[in-house]
Amino acid sequence: MDQGFDRYGSDVLASGWKERGRPVVREVPVERGLLVELLDPEFVGEVVRIEGRTIELEDRRGRRRAFPLGPGYLVDGQPVVLVPPRAVSRGTGRTASGSLAVTGQRARVARASRILVEGRHDAELVEKVWGADLRIEGIVVEYLEGVDHLQDALREYQPRPGIRIGVLVDHLVPGSKEQRIADAVQGEHVLVVGHPYVDVWQSVRPERLGLERWPEIPRGTDWKHGILDHLGWPHEDQADVAAAWQRILGRVRGYTDLEPSLLGRVEELIDFVTQA
Repeated sequence: MDQGFDRYGSDVLASGWKERGRPVVREVPVERGLLVELLDPEFVGEVVRIEGRTIELEDRRGRRRAFPLGPGYLVDGQPVVLVPPRAVSRGTGRTASGSLAVTGQRARVARASRILVEGRHDAELVEKVWGADLRIEGIVVEYLEGVDHLQDALREYQPRPGIRIGVLVDHLVPGSKEQRIADAVQGEHVLVVGHPYVDVWQSVRPERLGLERWPEIPRGTDWKHGILDHLGWPHEDQADVAAAWQRILGRVRGYTDLEPSLLGRVEELIDFVTQA
């Protein structure tokens, strides 16, 4: 036997001897939208409610179950101990966009400049991540109900010195209808930028939904219905689509849950309209 190795350590009664060699399991404060997997029995769901030391999880089929905080869970495939939410710090923090939070300052009176987005979902996502920043800057976000209405909106706002209009467009790729509309209205006081995704849903990182990547939907199939069918979520009517978007939006905690191709474009628009 190797005389230089003491398998029991120098003091078998020393504090913490039982824990030596055990893997350290990190503690994760629970929050709404956190995707959690149970070790036993198998169940994967997002946190939809927190009450005391109990959480309620909802799986991809809408089934809900309540569980106690503590060990026995996986987050991002790693064992964790779920603990109560952290208290909100009253010191200097950051907004959901990653900007330094400004405390004690009232929202600025709305500027004449605007940011226009295609639809309600785009507007809700921008509000969730950049809302605090936009209120400080006095920038209002409005939606067009489709890029086909862009020229009508510009005639209404009449961009000119002191009034800049920034526009965020879905699926802005070379040769597309969206690109032709953008090229026709770009100017000194109008900036149109966009992301390559079919819909703003795709700008949410797929891992927030338990996916490796967003699935490809065959031509001829409504894109959102195809996505919901793939996820196993209800998709019979518009109410199902709206409910699904709220579930997706609920999993967005901040800018780190969005793709850089959207982040950069929104920041570019904010810079543009605040220079007026």
